[in-house]
Amino acid sequence: MEMDDPAFQVIVLGPTGGPKEDAVTGLLVRSTSTSWSKSSVVAVDAGTLLAGIVRILDQTLTTDEEGRAAVNDGPFVGLQPPHKSSHANAAYIFREVIASVLITHPHLDHLSGLAINTPIVEASNGPKTVAGLPSAISAMKHHMFNDIIWPNLSDEDGGAGLITYQRLVEGGNPRFGRGESRGYVRACEGLVTKCLSVSHGRCKQRYDAESGRHHRIGSAVFAPDQMVMSTARKLSIDQSDGAMYSPARSPHFAPGLGATPSKDTTNWGVVESSAFFIRDDKTGKEIIIFGDIEPDSVSLEPRNKRVWEIAAPKIVTGSLRAIFIECSYNDAIDDETLYGHLCPRHLIAELKVLASKVEEARPDQSQQEGQRRRGRSSKRKRKDSDTADYAREQPVSPHSTHQVTTHLAKPRDTGDVNDKSPMSGGRTSVSTQTPDGGKNDYFGNDIDDAPITDRSQSRRSNAQKHPTIGIDGEPEDELERDGGFSRPSVQWTDSETGPPPLVGFKVFIIHIKDTLTDGPHPSERILEELRTQSDEAGLGCEFHVPFQGEGIFI
Repeated sequence: MEMDDPAFQVIVLGPTGGPKEDAVTGLLVRSTSTSWSKSSVVAVDAGTLLAGIVRILDQTLTTDEEGRAAVNDGPFVGLQPPHKSSHANAAYIFREVIASVLITHPHLDHLSGLAINTPIVEASNGPKTVAGLPSAISAMKHHMFNDIIWPNLSDEDGGAGLITYQRLVEGGNPRFGRGESRGYVRACEGLVTKCLSVSHGRCKQRYDAESGRHHRIGSAVFAPDQMVMSTARKLSIDQSDGAMYSPARSPHFAPGLGATPSKDTTNWGVVESSAFFIRDDKTGKEIIIFGDIEPDSVSLEPRNKRVWEIAAPKIVTGSLRAIFIECSYNDAIDDETLYGHLCPRHLIAELKVLASKVEEARPDQSQQEGQRRRGRSSKRKRKDSDTADYAREQPVSPHSTHQVTTHLAKPRDTGDVNDKSPMSGGRTSVSTQTPDGGKNDYFGNDIDDAPITDRSQSRRSNAQKHPTIGIDGEPEDELERDGGFSRPSVQWTDSETGPPPLVGFKVFIIHIKDTLTDGPHPSERILEELRTQSDEAGLGCEFHVPFQGEGIFI
């Protein structure tokens, strides 16, 4: 597939993690190989759903000369609206076009829109499929659609039958699909998906005397003595992972402090979230959309590494194009107050793990690894340069880069869509599609976005300033100091390993929590910290912060 042929369109209904309720997490995904036909779209999380669709159509729905509604701009271009008003057409999209709703985890900022919107489902449309891991379905069934918090609108236990639960097999159902599609199940027309569990913090396990069990069903339970660790880094399973070196800011995890006996007898449970691999049937291209997620380095049950191990070969082959992942706070936050979320230092540490897995998955990796070791040895021993020349001449499989374009819902002068300016991060050049198919800069200015070659020079400059460590874990210099803690500086440079491991890979940042204060939007600092640390590490990936109403083609 050519660079200008995107496989996916992702429409951002809700890009934030709160506290405003009108922009919390909600995405629509469709294959570009399908039209806006029945069941051609899947929703991923539903903190914002119907209201987000109405908001976009309010800005883009027009009437032609014959009085018929039309959409000539924004992310819903190509949709043939059957009704005149934005509200009626939004209801049509919800009932007819959206095939299913994938729920990463059952927190309200990912679920509230679904609960409020579901009553508009009509019998003629059939029940709306709500899919997720069994733990998420159980929570929705027992604590949301239970005739107490909200009516039982499901088709189970005598409910109204407006939604039907689909309990997904963690890691994919091996009975479905073949080849690279094995384990994937249908999400909507043209798209299939599989779900992997990740961790999203911890909570106390409270005993319920009435039920005779703990309030969280299906969670891993950890007794207090299982949680006594001298440092956060000891919670990581793989000692070679980059996540090991994510600096701990919490005094409870400070290195050098011995384990302290705890008098607390509370059992703790891991809050389960998930990551959806979504695959385009026609092209085989994929994206990953994460729910809320914490770093492996501070998790009671680290599970991110497994996701990266599955993702890495897909990046090498060029099939995995992008991820949507949270980064709720900037690096000023301590580990103890992350509450199951990511900040830039931890996201970069996780991406370093992904980068190392990509390096391992590259063709002839063992041969290249041996050549790099011989090259380092020859430098130390001042041997003949022939060995180093031979290593430099070996072919390295570069990653393919893919173009990302966006369709935006142009705001009217209503004043209620001004979230987009700060959420753009001030760096990504965003284009809009005009009715005649042309493109223009939505913000009306030339935003500097350094090309890969310029960033490579920056990485080489940084590599001279900071000591490096080889991909195989052999330190070549001293340890870098970060926040008073020692950690290896894992970096990739063009001269050592070929192109950066994540060159051209797109990372879309969602779930940023707004501080609702004067001054720059939190996304600006988060984006700056991510790009700075990524450049220092030489990862090569590209960071973008989508805004509400944006249509992203990947």
